Amino acid sequence: MKKIVAIVGMCGSGKSVASELLESLGWKKVYFGGVTMEKLKEANLEITPENEKMMREGLRKELGMGAYAKILLPRIKEYAEEENTVLDGLYSWDELKILQEELGGTLKVIAIITDRELRYERLSKREIRPFTREQAIARDIAEIENSAKGGPIAYADYYIDNNHDIASYQKRLLSILEQI
Repeated sequence: MKKIVAIVGMCGSGKSVASELLESLGWKKVYFGGVTMEKLKEANLEITPENEKMMREGLRKELGMGAYAKILLPRIKEYAEEENTVLDGLYSWDELKILQEELGGTLKVIAIITDRELRYERLSKREIRPFTREQAIARDIAEIENSAKGGPIAYADYYIDNNHDIASYQKRLLSILEQI
């Protein structure tokens, strides 16, 4: 099995930037948030922060806190047979435990840490799904309280401080990849 790296962090921390860099290096990406989008489309629901929250929490209520790992595990294993794989947006502690049990030491977790106000500023300016400050705060609270997002961040193998320029961020990420 090839390398598997999960990118974790709060909304707006820079997870997608890290995943895009790995993709540019030939890694295959599994986007956890894509499950939410797929399920919203299947239900003919508009993609809004409110509907995303409802779907995330509904899937976890139905399938347990490890829902996304259960749904995506076959795809992750398939990709990792042939290619290095990046997991963009692993959320809950249960998801991490499921993946660690199934993938063993192959899985490494990188947490992206960014000051809250900087994350909110970045979220307000992003092109796809921008958030107001109020939406970002609500999302943070919901992810901490309802998605158990803190565990994977606290238990990560590596950390990247994303409060500075993109070059420093990418340099740290590449340094971590060399260690893995």
